Amino acid sequence: MQRLITAIWITILVSVVVVLSFPQSRTIFAAATVAYPFLLGFIKIGLLGTMGELLGARIAIGQWRLSGIRLWQRILVWGVLGWVFTVVFPLFSFGVDGLLAKGLIPGEGSALAGAFWKSLFMNLIFAFPMMVSHRITDTLIERGQLFSLWPLVDVFTSIDWKNMFRIVGFSCLWFWIPAHTFTFTLPPEYRVVCAALLAVALGCILGLAKKKALSPGAR
Repeated sequence: MQRLITAIWITILVSVVVVLSFPQSRTIFAAATVAYPFLLGFIKIGLLGTMGELLGARIAIGQWRLSGIRLWQRILVWGVLGWVFTVVFPLFSFGVDGLLAKGLIPGEGSALAGAFWKSLFMNLIFAFPMMVSHRITDTLIERGQLFSLWPLVDVFTSIDWKNMFRIVGFSCLWFWIPAHTFTFTLPPEYRVVCAALLAVALGCILGLAKKKALSPGAR
């Protein structure tokens, strides 16, 4: 079963890459993204974000786990994040373009400088709170409390903040700022799917943080 899940996981990821590799399928994908941004955002992040989380869990416990994890709730949470990403990318893109146009930050006329500023502001302002929010919803799902009154104080205090800052927070600097700088150099219709592919990496990072939190002497 473990080998079958691995084969399915790899097949889905390769299929996404293949769709984006051929001009005809890429054109259809781009047109659908422009026509239905929130629907495609939900599907892309819901699928690939969940795949990343499953990979992160595999890193944490050493094997794939599908039963008893409330998989559909995890897909739902990632899909909602897809809606958020659909808004966040243009929010920071247009905002930084405005700052550049007014000369409030240097680099007007440079595509790379614009991409860097967009990535920098997005990661400093949005990325870490988003990952904390995901850790909170992940904990609620594990407790079976996603659709009940959220005990936010209890969940918040149960988070291993040392590893959240050391692993997840620090990744904003060494990984996410460079990665999203590249993302912002892409046409707008491809940015959310690039974020979805990067969600696989996010799953690895969150999985590593969870593994550290679960290890003896982590606290």
